Amino acid sequence: MQHRMVLNETAWFGAGSLSQIVNEVTKRNFKKALLVTDKTLIKAGVVENVTALLTKHQLPFIIYDEVVPNPTIATVQQGVELFKSSGADYLIAVGGGSPQDTAKAIGIIINNPEFADVRSLEGVAPTRNASVPLIAIPTTAGTAAEVTINYVITDEENRRKFVCVDPHAIPILAIIDAEMMASMPPALKAATGIDALTHAIEGYITRGAWELSDALHLKAIQIITRSLRASVAGEAKGVEEMALGQYIAGMGFSNVGLGLVHGMAHPLGAFYNVPHGVANAIILPHVMAWNAEFTGEKYRDIARAMGVARVCGMDLNEVRAAAVQAVKQLSADVGIPARLRDVGMKEEDIPALAQAALDDVCTGGNPREATLAEITELYRQLY
Repeated sequence: MQHRMVLNETAWFGAGSLSQIVNEVTKRNFKKALLVTDKTLIKAGVVENVTALLTKHQLPFIIYDEVVPNPTIATVQQGVELFKSSGADYLIAVGGGSPQDTAKAIGIIINNPEFADVRSLEGVAPTRNASVPLIAIPTTAGTAAEVTINYVITDEENRRKFVCVDPHAIPILAIIDAEMMASMPPALKAATGIDALTHAIEGYITRGAWELSDALHLKAIQIITRSLRASVAGEAKGVEEMALGQYIAGMGFSNVGLGLVHGMAHPLGAFYNVPHGVANAIILPHVMAWNAEFTGEKYRDIARAMGVARVCGMDLNEVRAAAVQAVKQLSADVGIPARLRDVGMKEEDIPALAQAALDDVCTGGNPREATLAEITELYRQLY
């Protein structure tokens, strides 16, 4: 069996590591950046942390701040045109998953113009060239987009999200500075944190999992479980540990895939603009319970990593139930809604949502094969 690991060329960690962007840009002889972000981060002053450094060291840039949650095809196309007209030769993505994903799509299309039709990037697109050099600076601790080969774009016309999987899209440089995440409100910390836990758990039980990815995912589960509550409460150490935990999860799942939780969450973003982390958080424990009999001893490892007591003495059914309960409790402790109707899902849309989930690229990695009827029933239970 052959396995591949694709990771960033360079990654910086720790409070204050943002300052490393100056040395990294200078030594690579980059000339001008297109900085991809959103208006909320501009208003919050978060982007200024980056632009102040660039300005101080006379490193030219232009800002593209039209990114929206669940970024659309039009958002990508607009960014491509601005990059072409700006004279930029590299990208800086500042934000959560939406700016990161937008920048990945822009960078791929610029260097692979035959994929200018954004929909053509869906799945494993046969691009020939690496993206325009991309520096990723996350402002949330959850998506791990800064270390993954994946990105997700929303097709508004067809009310669907599509996942793109391309090693050419991985940022060359990631700067994971917890100080850039300090302004996250508690609800966002909670949603993105459970998103990271979903990455770790789905990555651990996905069909493509192997020893190296297992080690990464179990460590990520351990870090996220011990630090998420503190992060949501505003404790600096918790925020910094979450920044690391979500990155480690990204190192793993980017290389082995995910499962049905993500397959079911993506349509919710496309239909109702539900934040991806919230959708994952609501769905995760229910799909975990549904998958349990197809996971061998892995839930014992998950329960142990989440701090469940006396794991060794439990039989398999007990430990599986304990792992699911630990996830439910963590979600409840950080204020995640319990039902999909609480975030705007409409019962009449369930058939269309189920079909979209069945067709989603992530669903194929699930340890238990799902039918349309089974996914439909899961949505009904979650409603």
